[in-house]
Order: sequence, then C-alpha cells, then structure tokens
Amino acid sequence: MIHTFNSSNYKAICEELAQKDAQLKHIIQTYGYPPMWSRPNTFESLVHIILEQQVSLASALSALNKLRDYVQQITPARVLLLTDEEFRACYCSRQKTAYIKYLAETIVSGQIDLDAFEALPDNEIRVSLTSLKGIGNWTVDVYLMFVLQRADLFPVGDLAAVNALKRVKGLPAQASRDELVNVAAQWSPFRTVATMMLWHYYLSAPRKA
Repeated sequence: MIHTFNSSNYKAICEELAQKDAQLKHIIQTYGYPPMWSRPNTFESLVHIILEQQVSLASALSALNKLRDYVQQITPARVLLLTDEEFRACYCSRQKTAYIKYLAETIVSGQIDLDAFEALPDNEIRVSLTSLKGIGNWTVDVYLMFVLQRADLFPVGDLAAVNALKRVKGLPAQASRDELVNVAAQWSPFRTVATMMLWHYYLSAPRKA
C-alpha cells in the first residue's frame, strides 16, 4: 500500500506525531509547524535534487536558475542540446553534467517514466532510479519525500536530518546508522513528516557555540 500525505492532512499528522513524541511536540511549540516542502513531479525537480548533492542549497539553486536561463524550460530534450561548456557556464560540474544528461536520455528513451512512478511502491521506484548513474539513495529519498509525498521515509544519508535527530534526542555524535534508524522507526508510518519537523528544527534552532 502506498502511504502519502498532503496539505489537507499535514498538520494533523504533525499533531499526531507530537502527541507521541515529546521532543517533536517541543519543536512545534517552539518553532511552529514545519513547512510542507514539495516539488512537482518533473524532470526539472530531479535535476534540482541532483544539483543539491553534496553542496549547499543556495549553490544548487543558483545552478538551476542559470540552467533555466540557458534553456528557458528545463526539459530532457532541451538539456540534451547543451554542450559541456554550456553546462560548465551553469555551474554544473563535469560529474553532475554527466548525471543530468544520462537522466535526460533515459526519460527521452522511455526507460524512465516519472508519471508512472506515482502509482508504484517506494521500493520499485528506488530500484529503478538507483540503477541510473549518479542517483543514489539520498536522491531517491528526497524525490520520494518532496515530489511524491511518500509518508514513511527517514533519509539516513541526510546530514541535516541526522544532526537534528541527534540534537533533539540527545544522541552521541558517534551514534551508529542502525541506532538512528531504530529511533526514527518509532515515527512510522509518518517518518517523512517527522523528518520535516527535524529539518524545521535544524533551520530554526540556534546553533551551539
């Protein structure tokens, strides 16, 4: 069964999580409800997530905007017309240029159908996308959470979510991946919404000196 969330039930899910978890309740009481981050199910959204790999959100957005200036509309066909030099002028590394081109080719060829993903379970989407060069589990997690609004994911490869979880739960810096996954498991079937609360905390709470 596919579990999703939307703008009409988002706050109710936040409240349900807050009733079960004192630390999540404290986040809402202190910083308010988290934004419901979402993106359309488009090639551009996946390109944006690829650009966000291992760089700041601001840097990725700058590259996306530059790319949009070049092609007007970020579609597979238009992106494939760009030269490597034009990609470089859009702040795209050689590696990310290759990833974006490969993704565009798989969509043009019909190997990947983003619209069809909406009816597929998370694990099938993950298998399909991670078979592509340059797309790993973090990229798939963000796609599932932001684009398809799948409700029950914790992106254990996301540093902001992991660091927020450690701070909120008072976990040691060296806490293992398994420990983090076990803590997040208590929020199932709404781990995605809990993660959005963690991101909200990460962006809102003052950093320790």
